[in-house]
Amino acid sequence: MRKFGTNELREMYLSFFESKDHLRAESAPLVPQGDASLLFINSGMAPLKPYFTGEVKPPSKRMTTCQKCVRVIDIDRVGVMDRYCTFFEMLGHFSFGDYFKREAIKWTWEFFTQVVGFDPSLLYCSVYEEDDESWDIWTKEMGIDPARVIRLGKDDNFWDVGSGPCGPCSEIYFDRGAENGCGDPDCKPGCDCDRFVEIGNNVFTQFNNDGQGGYTPLAQKNIDFGMGLERLACVVQGADSVYSIDTMQSILQTVAKTAGKKYNDDKNSDISLRVITDHIRTVTMMVCDGVLPSNEGRGYVLRRLLRRAARHGRLLEIKDAFLHELCDAVIETSGKAYPELVARREHIKRVIRVEEERFEQTIDAGLKILNDIIDKLEADGGKVMSGEDTFKLYDTYGFPVVLIEEILTERGLSHDSISFDRLMNEQRERARKAHAALGDFAWDKDSGAELKDTPNTRYVGYDTLTAEAKILRILDTQTVSEGEKATLVLDTTPFYAESGGQVADTGVLENEYGVFAVSAVIKTKDGHYLHMGEITSGELSNGMTVSAKVDTERRGAVMRAHSATHLLQKALRDVLGTHIEQAGSLVEPDKLRFDFTHYSHLTEEESAAVRERVIDYIYQGLDVSVSEMPLDEARAKGALALFGEKYGSTVRVVGMGDVSVELCGGTHIDNTAKIGAFAMKGDASVAAGVRRIEAMTGKEVMRRLNSISTMIDRTAAMLKVPPDELPARIEQHLGETRTLRKAFDMMKTKQIRLETDSGLMKAHDINGLHVLTLMNDSWDADMMRMAGDNLRDKDSDVVAVVASTADDKLMFAAVCGKNAVAKGVKAGDIIKKVCAATGGSGGGRPDSAMGGGKDISKVKEALAMVDEIVKSITS
Repeated sequence: MRKFGTNELREMYLSFFESKDHLRAESAPLVPQGDASLLFINSGMAPLKPYFTGEVKPPSKRMTTCQKCVRVIDIDRVGVMDRYCTFFEMLGHFSFGDYFKREAIKWTWEFFTQVVGFDPSLLYCSVYEEDDESWDIWTKEMGIDPARVIRLGKDDNFWDVGSGPCGPCSEIYFDRGAENGCGDPDCKPGCDCDRFVEIGNNVFTQFNNDGQGGYTPLAQKNIDFGMGLERLACVVQGADSVYSIDTMQSILQTVAKTAGKKYNDDKNSDISLRVITDHIRTVTMMVCDGVLPSNEGRGYVLRRLLRRAARHGRLLEIKDAFLHELCDAVIETSGKAYPELVARREHIKRVIRVEEERFEQTIDAGLKILNDIIDKLEADGGKVMSGEDTFKLYDTYGFPVVLIEEILTERGLSHDSISFDRLMNEQRERARKAHAALGDFAWDKDSGAELKDTPNTRYVGYDTLTAEAKILRILDTQTVSEGEKATLVLDTTPFYAESGGQVADTGVLENEYGVFAVSAVIKTKDGHYLHMGEITSGELSNGMTVSAKVDTERRGAVMRAHSATHLLQKALRDVLGTHIEQAGSLVEPDKLRFDFTHYSHLTEEESAAVRERVIDYIYQGLDVSVSEMPLDEARAKGALALFGEKYGSTVRVVGMGDVSVELCGGTHIDNTAKIGAFAMKGDASVAAGVRRIEAMTGKEVMRRLNSISTMIDRTAAMLKVPPDELPARIEQHLGETRTLRKAFDMMKTKQIRLETDSGLMKAHDINGLHVLTLMNDSWDADMMRMAGDNLRDKDSDVVAVVASTADDKLMFAAVCGKNAVAKGVKAGDIIKKVCAATGGSGGGRPDSAMGGGKDISKVKEALAMVDEIVKSITS
């Protein structure tokens, strides 16, 4: 058998099933589209769920895909175990009510034996123990030796998630030889040893589970075949680990070269090389599909993977940022199969570089926090850092535990590893429970069940803002009366449903019997428009005819803002570069918010250039055209697509003169001049590598200008100058304020020095140390620190405690000169006792500490303790 490459195997599989009349579909993005049950697409069938449930009609009854997948349940196992990957590809072929077991089994066998070239004697099959039909097909029709067809129980060979579609499985195993087995002469598929490797699984979804253990036959029987591309490559290439297949080796050897290491030379280095190889592959794919680093959800997973890879880079002694350069190795291996990788190369590399640089800053911040923890630990005479502190540094700051341990060892300290391990296990358990709560497939949630027999809604809102419509369904009831909220489904609607960042239309549904105020509209996956709102008068019932009327003025304002959004994206690409891609948007009446990929704050010059270009496009009076065409034709015209969006074969294209061409389902004005006015705020960061601009159009600009004009006039009147002299007068006032503040600060410093110098003169001697206390009712925390520093710097024998009740808040500061510290007198110890005497707490270094109290009436009593504290230590 020839050792085919991984990319070859992918193409061989897809081409084979194309020859069996399957539609080859592109991989869906890793980010689920319209499926809140999943964090990432994690199986070949996950993006096809609506086809399996019947919610959506598939483009073909036969489909084949190679689906990008991510699973991140046990990230910490990656690299340590050389078979586990966070990113993988699932080959699959599917039948939606078309062919069933016979063809599925026959074609699977044909692919393995005639296309890949496996020796049939090395292939074994399994069937569900009660599935006689599959047994007969394998043994009687395919002629497979019954000794190599294994019946397995429900736990192994019946796919079931509790309720919904389910059915028996038939798996195909490859025999790796007795030398890889457990030695048991009865070893066979289903054994836990490494001899028999499952390479593919046919799931025959032929039953419906009612959730109570009852199974009834499905009217539409489906085929769901899944096979991991990397696992197939392992078997074909004779690799002992997924990291040994050709594509992974290409990336891994690039990592090794960057680190100056050799794979298989050192166990710990090998783990780090595998971690970086896996993680850079995953993050490259995730960023390509629109995921950006953040502190929650998918962005948190991306950030965690990036930081874990960066940490292992440090363990390999890689000094500088390097991960963004490794993206090229991933793109080289997978760019042909996923051309979006090539198209978005620069974006991917920039996002990863920015996040890596941020992590460098985080590591520096973590070092400062760790040093503060160590200083406090040593000041308190401790030797073991708490597991809670270690966990916080690791989990919040991504600080490597190995590095924490090294630094602690250098200082003669250690950490509570048992407590740390407990916290880590608790975190893993929370993650597993959260993952389990989401579920892998969520068959149990069918949002379209209630509307399954209701005809789809016909949308006419591109051409008209009024329409006669029939109420097909009022959800959960037959009739709604005045004051009641409801959701109505119509046969026809002019109301735009919230989509693509554009808000839904509002308006009314009315007839002689009642008026329904529409406040929101959403569209279900199967094409029903849900009109949500409240009956403001009368009542409406199922089957009635109503006049559907969109709020015309509001729709016009939304259209102005949406068209301006397209012009803004064009202007940003003109001024900043073609790496600009839409990362999100919100279009409201005469307001818009646009998120885009960019890596630095816009300069004043760049912002002005963008703004001027948009205004210029508006004043050019560009005609706006809308047309539908095949996706390939739209791409050939250079139409911009929404980042990470999956489009159908026919798309809607919105053009604005020869300036802008975008795929868009939203509503627009027919000429850019009708946008009227445009005003833009500065940009802000919303995530690593993503900026946000807010802008306004039309009447909102005029309202804003009027408001600003009124404010300027009022301010000018207050300062008694004409409006055009405001900047100079304000600058004059600011200069005067700065001068006064500087003089005040100098006076404050002088006062503190006078009081502390006077205090030192009144200090009394206790065993060779100069002890004093000061009380000031007006000093804030900064002034107290300044007073303490002045006392300590002037007298190395000083032991001083300063108290303040400014703003009715009790504060203490303690300082000890270096000679006092040498005698065992520590500011941190003193401050704890003094604060405790007033019901408070505090702490700090041996030479300086601060704290707070609660009972102001006990402040004198607390200060009187200082002499006794010093005596007890120095006697």
